[in-house]
Amino acid sequence: MNFSESIQICFKKYADFTGRASRPEFWWWALFALIGALSLGIISNKLSTAFSIATLLPYLAVTARRLHDTNRGGWLQLIAFIPLIGWILLIIWLCQDAKSPNRFDI
Repeated sequence: MNFSESIQICFKKYADFTGRASRPEFWWWALFALIGALSLGIISNKLSTAFSIATLLPYLAVTARRLHDTNRGGWLQLIAFIPLIGWILLIIWLCQDAKSPNRFDI
């Protein structure tokens, strides 16, 4: 999967929290969201904020689908609210290989 395919899939599945997302799909989307927010932040903070709000729901959805791919529930992304340890654990989970078969196969 390449950068543009990942962005297209994430916008098509804008609020779809079911199924699975591959590692490239998630990480290309994360890179798109980061570059978009930083680029627009150079122009205007309001544009950057609007972009971040517009991409928040698909970001949460692709993160949930990525966690499903590792056989974890999407709600586990809430662990990121625990400073440092939660972030590190979530990044480790998002970097892991897919677990197949798993309970989220559709």
